[in-house]
Amino acid sequence: MGQYYPVSAKLRFSCTNNMAEYEACILRLNITAEMIIQELLMIGDSNLLVHQVQGEWATKNSKIFPYLHHVQELRKRFTKVEFQHVPRIHNEFANALATLSSMIQHPDKNYIDPIPVRIHNQLAYCAHVEEEADGKPWFHDIKEYLSKGEYPEHANHTQKFTL
Repeated sequence: MGQYYPVSAKLRFSCTNNMAEYEACILRLNITAEMIIQELLMIGDSNLLVHQVQGEWATKNSKIFPYLHHVQELRKRFTKVEFQHVPRIHNEFANALATLSSMIQHPDKNYIDPIPVRIHNQLAYCAHVEEEADGKPWFHDIKEYLSKGEYPEHANHTQKFTL
């Protein structure tokens, strides 16, 4: 699987929920096309949009038809585009983006710098606690010092200062 590029936008005009879904889809397609990506899996929580774009459902809504046509035109910029419906209840990231976009006070400009989200598979170095060589828990020396008032035999100056 490839990389994920989440995008969030705030619409400053009146529109229906379905129009907003198409606006988001078009935004994602435009951004992806600018990145010169050829194969794309679009994951969305609008069952209606996914089925309409795939040609499985028709639309008679005069407000939606131009959106659908525009999405079909944008699809031609890719060698492969798949649309997949994932209910919002199963897409926590989409929920987080929607919440962020609705809550944040956007400045009067069209673009906000990306918010980096990193995934860490291990603890940060400063919080990383390795298993002690003597097999005792990491807090053993602290506990002994507090109960007996004596430093461990092997403790150097830095370790004593830390205790």
